[in-house]
Amino acid sequence: MSTEVPLWPTMAHPVRFLRSWWPWRCLAYLVTTPLIAAAGLLVAVPTLVLVGVPVGRWERRRLRLLHPAGVPDPHGPTGPGRRGWLGTRLREGATWRELGYTLCLLTVLPVADLIGLAVLAVCLVLLTLPVFVVIGNSAQLRLGKHLIDTFGEAVLFSLGAVLPLTVLVAYGLCVLAGAQAAFARWLLAPTEAELGRQVRDLARSRDRLVAAFEAERRRIERDLHDGAQQQLVLLGMSLGLAARELGPDAGRAGELVGDAHRQARQALTGIRELVRGIHPQLLTDHGLAAAVEELAERCPVPMALDIRLDARPSSAVESTAYFVVSEAVSNAVRHAAAERITVSGERRAGLLVLDVVDDGAGGADPAAGTGLQGLADRAAVLDGRLTVLSPVGGPTSVRVELPWHCG
Repeated sequence: MSTEVPLWPTMAHPVRFLRSWWPWRCLAYLVTTPLIAAAGLLVAVPTLVLVGVPVGRWERRRLRLLHPAGVPDPHGPTGPGRRGWLGTRLREGATWRELGYTLCLLTVLPVADLIGLAVLAVCLVLLTLPVFVVIGNSAQLRLGKHLIDTFGEAVLFSLGAVLPLTVLVAYGLCVLAGAQAAFARWLLAPTEAELGRQVRDLARSRDRLVAAFEAERRRIERDLHDGAQQQLVLLGMSLGLAARELGPDAGRAGELVGDAHRQARQALTGIRELVRGIHPQLLTDHGLAAAVEELAERCPVPMALDIRLDARPSSAVESTAYFVVSEAVSNAVRHAAAERITVSGERRAGLLVLDVVDDGAGGADPAAGTGLQGLADRAAVLDGRLTVLSPVGGPTSVRVELPWHCG
């Protein structure tokens, strides 16, 4: 138990008080008060500022009552952890606009709404005045010196004065709601700068996805080339040696080994075609023109090439361009019964423009499942455009325009 004399009894003896530790302890208490207050502000101010963030999120949802299309979120991605989230939110202008709207929502806006709703409620009550006059004989309303206490006067007053006033008040409330929604949208919707930032973030995210998909395609091509393809080569060699060892008199066993050998060669050919379709090595080493020339050599239909490029675009653009040309040529051979295909390409006004024209039957429709919609989607990932002109009877022209990004 402490035997120290309390503060107030000690202060009754000034000399004893001044010789004790109490003055220093009082001074320490006073000095630490603003420090504690400052620390409290450091904790409370960000918390108060961030109150607007959930309020803004809720209000953007509530705005769908008057703006069904919705209001986008103006906030950007945050850093890792709570500290990163807090730092990002405090630096954003949207957070401070949401705080300003929250302050208005807690002060001015509800007062205006309550006044308007109260006026409407009074009008609705006055509309029922004839009912009250009929039910209760003592029901009456005094307007200045005039007293309304009969059913006829109540009906005349309700229909002649209160009903138009009610309609006017209801219309005014709708105007008030629209004005408040416009005010909320002005503060809570993203600004032009924030929309531009979101577009840039989406573009960078899309570029990262494109690069990741391209790397994954190359990995699959490399695994097929160095793994399954080599194993099939060794399998074919082993089956060939087995057929030679069995000789012509092996009977049924020789036939089975021969069939297995042919199937292994066919599987090897299929994998080679698959590898070329994913990302041919020639495209990586020598560019788009050389890869299309190799495609023309393997095509069963004669192909005329006119590709004039003074430089190489990025690998993603080259890969997409080659894929579009390969699929367009494949569609012309399989579905259009074409007898001649022309492929041309050039760099034009910052774009890589490629045209694939065939003399087939025409009638190609991107919505008919021929793969053209997939080509259009793949071009759109790079902000490109695919155009298909294919009247019935032909010819069919497929044009792809891709932004030129130098590799």
